[in-house]
Amino acid sequence: MFFHYVDLSWRSLKRTPMVSLLMVIAIAVGIGITMTSLSVYHMMSADPIPSKSTQLHHVQLQTMDDGRDWWSDDNMPYQVTYPDAINLLNADLPYRRTAMIAAGFAVHVDDSDMKPFLERARVANADLFSMFNLEFIYGSAWTRNDEDTQASVVVISQSLNDTLFQGENSVGKTINLDGMTVRIVGVIKDWPTYVKYYDLNNGAFRDPEHIFLPFSLIAPNEIITWGNSNGWKAENVRGFQDKLKSEQFWVQFWVDLPTDEDELAYGQFLMSYMAEQQKLGRFARKELDFALRDVKQMMVYREVVNEDNKILVMLSFMFLAVCLANILGLLLAKFLRRAPEVGVRRALGASKTQVFIQHLVEVGLLGVIGGILGIFIAQAGLWGMRKSNDAYTVIADMDLTMLLSAPAIAVSVCILAGLYPAWLVCRTTPATYLKSQ
Repeated sequence: MFFHYVDLSWRSLKRTPMVSLLMVIAIAVGIGITMTSLSVYHMMSADPIPSKSTQLHHVQLQTMDDGRDWWSDDNMPYQVTYPDAINLLNADLPYRRTAMIAAGFAVHVDDSDMKPFLERARVANADLFSMFNLEFIYGSAWTRNDEDTQASVVVISQSLNDTLFQGENSVGKTINLDGMTVRIVGVIKDWPTYVKYYDLNNGAFRDPEHIFLPFSLIAPNEIITWGNSNGWKAENVRGFQDKLKSEQFWVQFWVDLPTDEDELAYGQFLMSYMAEQQKLGRFARKELDFALRDVKQMMVYREVVNEDNKILVMLSFMFLAVCLANILGLLLAKFLRRAPEVGVRRALGASKTQVFIQHLVEVGLLGVIGGILGIFIAQAGLWGMRKSNDAYTVIADMDLTMLLSAPAIAVSVCILAGLYPAWLVCRTTPATYLKSQ
């Protein structure tokens, strides 16, 4: 019976091509605009690492003296100092952890045909790879001994390996980063994330880095940060070594805490650490404070999805509601013109329910056609966003969830618009249209 209703619906649409076309266009435009904004919102707000998002925690320490303010809502610095990062790394604790900074280098190899090029890098500890589920294609992470001996080693991404070595196993080969020669110990698959959740200080939607160096190389090679560096007190910082000892905030710190008990224990450790540092003359505060936020909490805290994005989605749904109102008017006109035909069908034995369902199938078919066309309109809108702003290169896209949602929303909207017209026409009294002259 359902397929019979579909056949009747298709015949009905073909009988009124202009009205049907207007309704399909209204649905498609409404769905296209709605799915453009909704797809971006979906990609921005989705959990970037579902298997680890509740156990990876970002560390913040309130190390400023009393009376000093920060521009965060909770007056908490977003990053930690280099001395604090080193102390937290060296703590005798069983938790995986990594300090990290953003950096960058001119990359070149011993090949006269390949020109040097700039590439961003992530300087971190070896635990980074296991903590953030980074998968190795060749080799492995550097060892703890490499970190302790400040060995000049590097891990590169698959994309960079394709560029430099045509995808071959490059483990053991060397590349030059500015004036530093480093040996490749591993090649990972490109970091599979569309939100740079591990470093929200320098743009949430930039591409992940393709070069990874040990954190222990910062001091001997004077690796400068390409990220934000903020201070809160007047200090005589004349050179790089002074910066390493300063109270400037320029290092991110993450720790892997699998359970609530681990989170509680690590929080107690942080309070003890800050109390010890206070005895050494730092942290001149009456009340010590820290923050441990997991990935999703950090994204909310740093407003990865801000109010503007939410308002844009709301406005797009309001536009879809306007399209729904137009469709409602067209459906009323079309269905009521069909009243004589419905009256005859009722007289021949069709029930109100059958008439009602048939008309809902017709508007559902409109929704399917409009939804599919709306996907193409949304893809065009997302393409325009990607071309207009590099920040949207990754997030202005439709995943499978959004592709399936477009026709589902379109059908739902059409059925909602068609409920009243279908109910009205199914109440047609057969006798009204069967009177003889």
